[in-house]
Amino acid sequence: MGFILVLSTGCATYYAQKVGPTPIIKAQKEILEDQLLDVGIQVFESDKITEEQAKEEHTSPEVRKAENHFIPYHLKNTLQQSSYWGAVRVLPTETESIDVLVKGKILESNGENLALQIDVVDAAGKSWFSKKYKAQATSEFYSGNQMGEKDAYQDLYNAICNDMAEYLIRLSPEKIKKIRAISKLKFAEDFAPSAYSGYLAKDKKNIITINRLPADEDPIMIRLLKIRERENMYIDTLNGYYEEYYSEMWSSYENWRKLNYDEIKAIKKIKRDATMRKLAGALLVAGAVALGAGDVNNVGALQVGMILVGGQVIVQGFNITKEAEIHSAAIKELSESFGSEMRPVVMEFEGQQYELTGSAEEQFKRWRELLEQIYILETGFDPDVSSETGEKTKTEDSE
Repeated sequence: MGFILVLSTGCATYYAQKVGPTPIIKAQKEILEDQLLDVGIQVFESDKITEEQAKEEHTSPEVRKAENHFIPYHLKNTLQQSSYWGAVRVLPTETESIDVLVKGKILESNGENLALQIDVVDAAGKSWFSKKYKAQATSEFYSGNQMGEKDAYQDLYNAICNDMAEYLIRLSPEKIKKIRAISKLKFAEDFAPSAYSGYLAKDKKNIITINRLPADEDPIMIRLLKIRERENMYIDTLNGYYEEYYSEMWSSYENWRKLNYDEIKAIKKIKRDATMRKLAGALLVAGAVALGAGDVNNVGALQVGMILVGGQVIVQGFNITKEAEIHSAAIKELSESFGSEMRPVVMEFEGQQYELTGSAEEQFKRWRELLEQIYILETGFDPDVSSETGEKTKTEDSE
């Protein structure tokens, strides 16, 4: 699939696997329901960059913020195309109660290069892989693309999905069932710790194993699984907003990347030309000065002419450099058109509506709090009170 490159962007240096043409691996037969693992792709993180760093990397903080939502959603679409997985959702924040969690970070993205750090871990805490992927664009990258199916860097997305599929294929059916069971028990333990403490164990390497399983007709687990369905319902609603944002961003983002690619190439050429012109000008000036130091007659006019020409070449070189800065400013202006603020989400449960406001992370946290309240009202069971002692299992200081 590629080889390891050492890449440098500004002050950052990283090793990345260069991705070449990579067709996606698709499941050859339908996978049984109990063998499907659900995947959560957390909204990507990236180091906050200053305007100066952004300028150096040929991007902007606004674009990077938008990409942290756009790239995970396109990865979701690609994973779904492979037919290896159950539900694939983009998550606003990390959650432990998911079969497989994908976390990503943008290392570089500017239309010319895309480099990502991808970490995949399952509910048992087992790391599937941690890799850096990098693809460098050519002009052909920006032709024949289709929203939701083929991105300018589709080979990179395919490479990530193929690595996940290859790891999945090596898992035994029993191991897959254990991962599914662990994610359910982790959800149950989170909502009702006193009822489900001791069902899971963690070793020195933080790998989780199952000590025991609840009965098939365990009434508390049945209620909790219904709560889990409601949580997934909210995440599905949230993914509807992510899809809308992705769709609205698609055309502008494709144009921005193509423009940025062209501009980066132009800027590099301009800077090369500027350097050559400055060097030629300096040589002309130096030559004229050298002539003036000799005893050759009638070199005054030639000397003045060479100095004037040399000075003009230097000025022209600086003008070209200024033109490059104008191009960068134009890219920044286009980049600032992106935004990623969440509008309110209205959820309905048993005839009552709940409006969730704030960022996606804040909305998700609030919905979880509401689900916990609903769970207490349904069962009369306070998850913060021990069923054995009747005392609080959490205090204000521990929260």
